[in-house]
Amino acid sequence: MAPEFWYALATVMIVVGLAGTVLPLLPGAPVMWLGMLIVAWVGNFQRVGWISLLILGLLAALTTAMDFLASALGAKGAGASRYAFIGASVGALFGLLLGPLGLIVGPLIGALAGELIASQNVERATRAGVGAAFGYILGSVVKLALAFIMLGVFAIALWGPGSPSGP
Repeated sequence: MAPEFWYALATVMIVVGLAGTVLPLLPGAPVMWLGMLIVAWVGNFQRVGWISLLILGLLAALTTAMDFLASALGAKGAGASRYAFIGASVGALFGLLLGPLGLIVGPLIGALAGELIASQNVERATRAGVGAAFGYILGSVVKLALAFIMLGVFAIALWGPGSPSGP
């Protein structure tokens, strides 16, 4: 297939991956990384080399980890128990099924329920739930920032000093 096809496919993957860093059910940073890998492959790894791909892969892995940890760490930061931490994680997984609002409400309800089981203290449970929701929102901001850092590293590798003019 012509290189133009691969560049178009890679571009679609990078854009979908960028959107997926904040939108549920769309793949995120790993798909961005795969798109960047395609560009590197089509260019015979001349512009985007293995070191750049390794850095981009680590950033993608960190971004993916934020998906699972943000809400749970937010609950933990609010002084929540282990049950609230687990509840926020489970709530985040179920929240995926409900779209963007579910990703905020799921961890909130999960942490609230977990803390109620652990302490039977409504005030403490509410703090845990709010902490989980805040953690999700903050995690989304961090994931988006990491995705843009990935784009910057990729752009510098592709078009930076010493590189040819690009594809």
